Amino acid sequence: MIPNRPPLRVAIFTETFLPKIDGIVRILCITLENLRRIGAEVILFAPGEHVESYEGYPIVSISGVSFPFYPELTVSIPGNKTKQQLIDFKPDIVHVLHPTFTGTRGIHFAQELGVPIVASFHTNVMEGAEYYGMGFLKEPLWQIHRLIYKPADIVMATSRHTVSELEKNGFGDVQLWRRGVDVNRFSPAYATDEMRYRLSGGNPEKTIIMYIGRLAAEKQIDQLVHILDNVPNTHLALVGDGPYRPNLEEIFAGRYVTFMGYMDGDDLSTAYASGDIFVFSSSMFETFGLVVAEAMASGLSVVASRVGGVPELITQGENGLMFEVDNTEQMVEHVQTLVNNPDMRQIFGQRARETVMPLSWEAIMDELFDVYYSLMPEPELAIP
Repeated sequence: MIPNRPPLRVAIFTETFLPKIDGIVRILCITLENLRRIGAEVILFAPGEHVESYEGYPIVSISGVSFPFYPELTVSIPGNKTKQQLIDFKPDIVHVLHPTFTGTRGIHFAQELGVPIVASFHTNVMEGAEYYGMGFLKEPLWQIHRLIYKPADIVMATSRHTVSELEKNGFGDVQLWRRGVDVNRFSPAYATDEMRYRLSGGNPEKTIIMYIGRLAAEKQIDQLVHILDNVPNTHLALVGDGPYRPNLEEIFAGRYVTFMGYMDGDDLSTAYASGDIFVFSSSMFETFGLVVAEAMASGLSVVASRVGGVPELITQGENGLMFEVDNTEQMVEHVQTLVNNPDMRQIFGQRARETVMPLSWEAIMDELFDVYYSLMPEPELAIP
């Protein structure tokens, strides 16, 4: 428990949770771990079938159906049973992560109960619509999101860029929920020759280009083929899994690529630290890019598209290099520069780690908990 403050009771509604792995789930797990650290009580509601508990907190799985356009997600509309579970829990705060179906009902329940609402914005669906060739939906989606988020007492966004965008689009009180990194978990100290051999498909003398994260179309991993085709002596290691993997296997066929699959724990830390250059080519769909911070903590030099929170981490030409979204020529030039200059790679990697060293999750999560407490009524003083 944070000193001199009453214990929190937090109800969380999310559209996704374990065993699915994505940015929202990772942030949610870190949030739960830190809520446990401060002695909070938590209940989490999620659509689909999930683990029964995390950090000792109950996970309530709500039945639903697969989302037609994104079968990894389950659509559910919580009913009276969920509402009663929420009433029985007696939350001080309801936190809804990127409300869509489950989360929107969570907001409605919280309104009925008079419980303060924090809603966090994690995915720029509007940019996603444009990316997938449905730009005509962009403004209607902004209108829908404004309606969904309107009841929230505070809206949280994951980068200053996103805060500005939400404010510009009429989302009311928007605050920054910064992103952190565990610099002990992600560190150059984890590098091993054995992992380097695995990442490079048995060619550790090559410059190893790293991508770590979900294999999804909007991450634009297919663009990395231009690096392999134009920068000699490089090998691409893809760590992660997702719906776009079969497409990538076809795109990269016959090239120097290793599909490592999903990794976690020490294996993930070792994979990060054992590569040479981390390349992040994600689309404007991105709101932050947590893997960029993890790569920087691991001492990698980073080449990333200028999206989400990336410009808040990278200072061009000092601790990494950025390129404009979809500018593959610029991306290739940056990678070629780093391949040709190993001393520059080392300097960028050192500076990158120094940049993220102050971003501890504990401090950043305490900022979120300060927001929770700011919405709670002041405790009444006992009269002697």
